[in-house]
Amino acid sequence: MTKTTREILDNAPMHWRQIALVALCIALNANDGFDVLAISFAAPGIAKEWNIDPATLGVVLSMELIGMAVGSVLIGNIADRIGRRPTILACLVLMTTSMCVTVISSNITMLSVSRIATGLGIGGMLSATSAMVAEYSNAKQRSLNVVLNIAGYSVGAILGGLVASSLLDGGNWRSVFIFGASLTAVAIPLTWFLLLESVDSLSDRQPPNALKQINQILAKMKHEAIETLPLTSTVQHKRSISALFSRDLARPTALLTLAYFAQIMLFYYVQKWVPKIVVDMGYDDSEAGRVLVAANIGNLASAVLLGLISQKIPIRPLVIGSMIMSFFAVLVFGSGIGDLSLLSFSVAMAAFFINAGVVGMYPIFADTFPAHLRASGIGFAIGLGRGGSAIGPIAAGALFAAESSVFTVSALMGAGGLIAACMIILLPRR
Repeated sequence: MTKTTREILDNAPMHWRQIALVALCIALNANDGFDVLAISFAAPGIAKEWNIDPATLGVVLSMELIGMAVGSVLIGNIADRIGRRPTILACLVLMTTSMCVTVISSNITMLSVSRIATGLGIGGMLSATSAMVAEYSNAKQRSLNVVLNIAGYSVGAILGGLVASSLLDGGNWRSVFIFGASLTAVAIPLTWFLLLESVDSLSDRQPPNALKQINQILAKMKHEAIETLPLTSTVQHKRSISALFSRDLARPTALLTLAYFAQIMLFYYVQKWVPKIVVDMGYDDSEAGRVLVAANIGNLASAVLLGLISQKIPIRPLVIGSMIMSFFAVLVFGSGIGDLSLLSFSVAMAAFFINAGVVGMYPIFADTFPAHLRASGIGFAIGLGRGGSAIGPIAAGALFAAESSVFTVSALMGAGGLIAACMIILLPRR
């Protein structure tokens, strides 16, 4: 009996082309990491230039997160229908264009619309690359590669944050978006020439000449060819979002979405409000940017460590433990530490546990959803879940506007970690 593409890739060592493809997806997510946080680095300057209050700023900070939520669901489903590669390229074009519009924004409305458009591209990109990395990894390396792919976000936030802090020292907030638009534009030709289509997606969708395309890709990676495509009856799956609520998938979809919602709300409370909190403590914009860089160092460290440990220990208990610890860690951050170095360390530790809970969910996503619904399932869970990312900054802004203390806001946001842990505990095993 001929082997399937999945059996071939699962059981063979990863070819250098597979490794390069995973690395490219990580780089694309690194670019996303900067694009998402560009508004956080720029927020103090925007608030000063346009004289906006904390509640309004919270809404502005959430605009691209709303776009990401919509993009994850809708564009993730498109990636299952038309393929991963064209979806990723389209997202890059959208992100480049919208970042350029951000640069020339002259009012809150124009800025908000451009950030929503950027978020649409980032959300779709995250769904498509997450599926792509899972599908080009072998069974042994899949959890590690999926986690490292999401860790790319933190790499971009760290390196981009260092550049952004320098730009803010000598320029204004628009220079941050000029830098981001330039990076995204450079990624378009690189992706066009280097990114292959997913053989799992080709095998599942079966477009014209699918068998030829699959074997050409397998040959490039020195893998054996397949003789035939799967039988039509096994591949004509329902790809609509409603299929995620079939008898077998309804409960996992709901639990994963709620877990991601709660944990990402906490994640973006830290990511979006740290610069403003630090500035309100009396530090300047560049120092606030460096504290946010410390948070993303914590993000990166947790992702790498979690990925390595997951090769020896099942991912679920690691994720549950990280989510619980994130609640206590964010309380320490909110306790009113005055020293900048200690504050940076507390933010880094809070980010470490919060992000471990976030990135640890992606291997669980990839394992839970079948191939024909993988991008849709990941996109739906992180898309609706990103409602938490949008609500988090808005809710925090409203609480701060009502003169709540940093500790009170941190405790309320931190409860998301406990809720997320409960959802993963209840998740049935596949």
